[in-house]
Amino acid sequence: MKDINFENKARVIAEYKGAYKVKKNSPAGGGEFLARVTGKQMFDASSREDYPAVGDWVVIDELPEEQAVIREILPRKTVIKKTHKDRSRIGGKNEMQIIAANIDVAFVVQSVGRDYNLNRFERYFTIAQDGGVKPAIILNKTDLISKEELEVRLEEIKQRFPDVDVIATSMLNDEGLRELKNYIEKDKTYCFLGSSGVGKSSLINKLLGKNLINTGDISLYSERGKHITTGRQMYFLPASPAGGENGGVVIDNPGMREVGVADAVEGINSLFDEIIVLAEKCKYKDCTHVREAGCAVLGAVESGKIDRSRHQNYLNLKKESEYYKMSETEKKEKEKNFGKFIKKAKKSLKDYGHKN
Repeated sequence: MKDINFENKARVIAEYKGAYKVKKNSPAGGGEFLARVTGKQMFDASSREDYPAVGDWVVIDELPEEQAVIREILPRKTVIKKTHKDRSRIGGKNEMQIIAANIDVAFVVQSVGRDYNLNRFERYFTIAQDGGVKPAIILNKTDLISKEELEVRLEEIKQRFPDVDVIATSMLNDEGLRELKNYIEKDKTYCFLGSSGVGKSSLINKLLGKNLINTGDISLYSERGKHITTGRQMYFLPASPAGGENGGVVIDNPGMREVGVADAVEGINSLFDEIIVLAEKCKYKDCTHVREAGCAVLGAVESGKIDRSRHQNYLNLKKESEYYKMSETEKKEKEKNFGKFIKKAKKSLKDYGHKN
């Protein structure tokens, strides 16, 4: 790759429909620009991964009136991506969607209310670690439960994810906010992930010290915030050593209804490393760890060494990843065969009905 002129380098800080906001920060002067990709880039793109994403470093050409053209996307050091179903079409297919690029830490945010789910944590961890991003947990809205209940939740998380950092927070009494601020380091980028209403935007507003993000009202029925964020946006935290502010960069994301893991083989293997190690001791090399005799993984599940729910989640994520890796031809063939099976079953039921 040719040398890049630092003056033309910028970072994507927001993503809109068909356009991006990019920010330059060079010795000669910074500035923000509304940027678009070139027609050639759109023509050459084979998937959504070929388009810029929030967090990307890009090469731009400045135009009048704070406009710019994105000429090139620089190589991504890390990336968080998931499968995304195209809901604009009936029977829409799963497509790859980049959530953010060049991220250091992914904060997976859950509230202690009905959103709390250990298996969902693992889904987020899978897509984070598959892209080389360190995951961390923010357990939010702790004011909704007693201290005893909170201790139980934290112990559950510790037992399931002993190597993952956990920060318990509450917007009502600012619990954990100082710990979260101290966790964020200067010049590092942090991405907030989670379902709608768990408090991602509210947490970022607290970190910013002002309400830059609309968060909506709180629904008393569901005890969840009404989701407002509609696009990905990067924010730059204040840096004031005297006040304990370390700076840092954070990215807010719309709430996710589903977290497809795509072909996240490396992320799954990393997250479930104890299962991968045990699999080497299975009687059969192609063991599926479902019902085979001599399966070391199933033996560990039965003895309680591996949590039964964690084992089932591993099987689900692995199956989902393997299905995604199938070629479109294989998928069509599988769906075609399933259609034939349904048709044959219906015919058999119809014939059976006539006989009786």
